[in-house]
Amino acid sequence: MKNFADKLIKEIKKKKSHVIVGLDPDYDKLPQSLRKAYAVSIKGVGAAISEFNCKLIDAVYELVPSIKPQIAFYERYGIEGVKAFIKTVEYGKQKGLIVIEDAKRNDIGSTATAYSEGHIGRVKLATHSVSIYDVDAITVNPYLGADGINPFLHDVNKYGKGIFVLVKTSNPSSKDLQDLEVVYNRKRLKLYEMVARLVNEWGNNSKGNSGYSSVGAVVGATFPKEAKILRKLMPQAYFLVPGYGTQGGKASDIINCFNTDGYGALIAASRSINYAFKSDKRFKDHEFADAAREAVIRMNKEINKELQKAKLLKW
Repeated sequence: MKNFADKLIKEIKKKKSHVIVGLDPDYDKLPQSLRKAYAVSIKGVGAAISEFNCKLIDAVYELVPSIKPQIAFYERYGIEGVKAFIKTVEYGKQKGLIVIEDAKRNDIGSTATAYSEGHIGRVKLATHSVSIYDVDAITVNPYLGADGINPFLHDVNKYGKGIFVLVKTSNPSSKDLQDLEVVYNRKRLKLYEMVARLVNEWGNNSKGNSGYSSVGAVVGATFPKEAKILRKLMPQAYFLVPGYGTQGGKASDIINCFNTDGYGALIAASRSINYAFKSDKRFKDHEFADAAREAVIRMNKEINKELQKAKLLKW
């Protein structure tokens, strides 16, 4: 079974893009033309979200290797929102995109196993097993240690899937915990550095032909200095990098997330792409997908330009 990191890099090379499009639908922010097309009900919300996402996918699938739906934006609308999430995952995969679920799951023992089986593994029935959400990768929280990670590692290796462990997140208050000092082997480290060491260890048995592991790390674009430290601590980990665009991260901030081979980082943007029609006055309400496409093209150019300046662009 093909390694997740190898599959990801193949698509990155094919699309000549290090961009991942987050799909974080908020009904109140959807185009007015789309909201009017459906009944004002939870079922209508689910249908509107599904159409919104599918049209965005149609607009960008040729430009990016991956999409990242954040499950919270679907779960808050109940079963109809979850149906929209499932449809989004299925449609993205039909279009050849790698789907990374942003869920930040975390628990231990049988509960962690249930999360992993439902999202990246398979669920056993009486005579066979089936995939449920069947995403290609999922974000996970390391706070409970190896007990909360091992079930995911099992499914990563069994089914060719991936995980991205929260290490240094993009939000300003991440420093409240992630920057705390800990002592390891009589050395003082930041907590995020300790987690990075664990991520590197957890990924040792999941490396592909590319040299990258299927155990990746979430490292925010808003902390470029920390990213430089973390890149050295996790040379084999692919970085999922949130915080670009709306949160303030710039193309110049993400260079430290890359390895010297020009790979190793997937740069995420959600709101600046999803709702580009609101800020780009060239586009009307119903042209939201065209606006999103232009935002992706611009983001690809910005990132590739910075990589070229750093002599890291490989195409």
